[in-house]
Amino acid sequence: MKIIRHLDTIPDDVRGSVVVLGNFDGFHKGHQKVIGTAGRIAHEMGTTLSVLSMEPHPRLFFNPTQKEFRLNSFKTKAHLLEEFGVDHFVVLLFDKEFASMSAQDFVMDLLLKKLGVLHIVVGYDYCFGAGRGGGVNVLDWLSKQEQFGLTVVKKVMDQDHTYSSSSIRTIIESGDVRKAAERLGHWWHIEGEVRKGDQRGRTINFPTANIFLDGYIEPKYGVYAVRVIIEDGPHQGTLDAIANVGRRPTFDKEDVLLECHIFNFSHEIYEQSIKVEFVDFIREEKKFDGLEALKIQIEKDCITAKELLSNSENQQSYIPAPKLADHLK
Repeated sequence: MKIIRHLDTIPDDVRGSVVVLGNFDGFHKGHQKVIGTAGRIAHEMGTTLSVLSMEPHPRLFFNPTQKEFRLNSFKTKAHLLEEFGVDHFVVLLFDKEFASMSAQDFVMDLLLKKLGVLHIVVGYDYCFGAGRGGGVNVLDWLSKQEQFGLTVVKKVMDQDHTYSSSSIRTIIESGDVRKAAERLGHWWHIEGEVRKGDQRGRTINFPTANIFLDGYIEPKYGVYAVRVIIEDGPHQGTLDAIANVGRRPTFDKEDVLLECHIFNFSHEIYEQSIKVEFVDFIREEKKFDGLEALKIQIEKDCITAKELLSNSENQQSYIPAPKLADHLK
């Protein structure tokens, strides 16, 4: 998948593409339906599939001091789109100039003139342009005026709920990561580089691989059964682990950290990128009276995590499903 950040020089295979518009935070089942529909249209038209998003997220641009709310970092989103089968990921800088662009200029100057789109696909609630002044009604009118194709994907529901990033954020903040995985269609996960910490875990025989939550919403603080995926290097593989997310109150820490203890693993992987899939919530974070009390609880938590990870339901992969190929059948 090509990532395109500037529209001054557009590769030939991007022009004339079917373009999906949206932020797609979390890449949940609703998003998969929208992009899958675009992929089917692109396949029928014999052209490429492109996704167009903005960075930073408009909510962060207008309120840069707010607490991080995104389900995915940019890196994770790009990985999910690539694995799904997207050909091009067009990422435009959302700045003051972009925020003031009218809905009509966005379509006429950017999508038609610069990108040369043949067909646009959006979800039913897509809004764009200055003050979110444009919606599917504006796109529909412009598509008839300018003779480009438009497909609006209806609301995607499962029984009593609509798939949405906001509802999944609430679920993550409650700690119900299994429910989040069901809504997403894949395990919610965090990618990051392993950083050196205080190394206290080594003193109680529970060394950890630590990563920051930069670019991700904070899940409920506590202990989780997780899988750690090392994709490169001599120790690559998918490994069962236990993780703590929080401030480590036993040691009076304030920064938020994700600490993973990988079972039966003694290798150093500092500065290596790993992916941590959240499989189940075990307990809330708490303050212990000392290292010995903490060690006893971790031993119990490890037993619980191993039982959860061996559960047949939790052994399902949930790796981005469905693939684009499933929408072409």
